[in-house]
Amino acid sequence: MKHLEILNRKGAIKAELIPEAVVSLLNQGLIESVNLVEWSAVNHRELVRSTFPQLGLEAIIPDIIAVIDGLAKPSTMKSVAAIGEFLYQHAFENQILDQLYTALCAHSSDSIRCYACYIIALQKDLSIQHRLEEARFLIADPHFGVREIIWMALRPELVKQLDEVLLYLLGWTGDSDERIRRFITEVTRPKGVWTSTIVALKNHPEQALPILEVLRADPSLYVQNSVANWLNDASKSQPEFVRNLCARWSQESHVPATQYIVKRALRTLDK
Repeated sequence: MKHLEILNRKGAIKAELIPEAVVSLLNQGLIESVNLVEWSAVNHRELVRSTFPQLGLEAIIPDIIAVIDGLAKPSTMKSVAAIGEFLYQHAFENQILDQLYTALCAHSSDSIRCYACYIIALQKDLSIQHRLEEARFLIADPHFGVREIIWMALRPELVKQLDEVLLYLLGWTGDSDERIRRFITEVTRPKGVWTSTIVALKNHPEQALPILEVLRADPSLYVQNSVANWLNDASKSQPEFVRNLCARWSQESHVPATQYIVKRALRTLDK
């Protein structure tokens, strides 16, 4: 494949249809994946072997490979988390957290930047607010995979200080970047997709009302879908809360954004 063809590709719909040239470049960390199929097809053993020497991490490559091989049910999600957690421990023990975090965040490979999510999320000597600020670069990353991994990496830590986090994230609802605003509702979704339930919000979704109220008419479809998904999650445990809230929003806010959110939020209840 020619260079421009590779850069402008739409991405295969099945892993076996990904061109060999694309697979090779992905595994060398030279290009980003363009869809979930490619992202899931990255061979993290090969990626580590190809990129870690340039990152000054050649000595730990055998240890990383052993970590991947030791996973009970290997998957992209589990591999990324396991590698990220190992890198955090290595950086902590060698006092290179800042240097390694900066290097990973700046890498051309989206998969490598995914590892960085755990470097910041696991720094328990930093307040959760400090970690959120340090993670903004990844939260607003142009790549969908990095944006998903960072909220999943931070979520277990945020849950431990939920009240403080909800108040802090309220200050982000006016951010000009739709990716930052979307993060607010993704990281606090009561049920979540690939992560554990936030029991407090499952039982008492009204705790997040200040955030939801601000975002109920957000101009970005990207954010609207996330708000609707948040409420759809909540509807499975607290249906009356969601019905009442959506009824009120429908009456108070006649803008298309709110009406769209309400319709999607009620999709499970209206079946």
